[in-house]
Amino acid sequence: MRLVLNDPLAEVRVILTAEGGSCARARRVVRDAAASWGLSEDLADDAQLVVTELVSNGIDHGEGTITLTVSRKSGGMLVEVHDESSAQPQVRPVDTNSARGRGMQLVQALSVRWGITPDGNGKVVWAQLED
Repeated sequence: MRLVLNDPLAEVRVILTAEGGSCARARRVVRDAAASWGLSEDLADDAQLVVTELVSNGIDHGEGTITLTVSRKSGGMLVEVHDESSAQPQVRPVDTNSARGRGMQLVQALSVRWGITPDGNGKVVWAQLED
């Protein structure tokens, strides 16, 4: 058996606080993971948009700390954001009079699949992106 330290394909997990700077940190984590895994810049760009929406939803509508997990998947990556609220995000119709409310539509458009997994301590909102 060979022990590999600092496996570049290992998942990345960070704890974020519910503040605006956390979105920028989440984008850096996703960008760095995509680069270390050799994923395309287009996928990295899309994943940064997705993680911004998921983390900002966690900040605006969730409770407690936010845990971001990024995992390498065949052909892409999985982005998971856990918060301590059971309230689920909604894909709302576009309101042309509002500057907000399009985040989950963006997640839906940029990911091959996305979903919500409730757990005993809130929920995980996840999105899988592929090249």
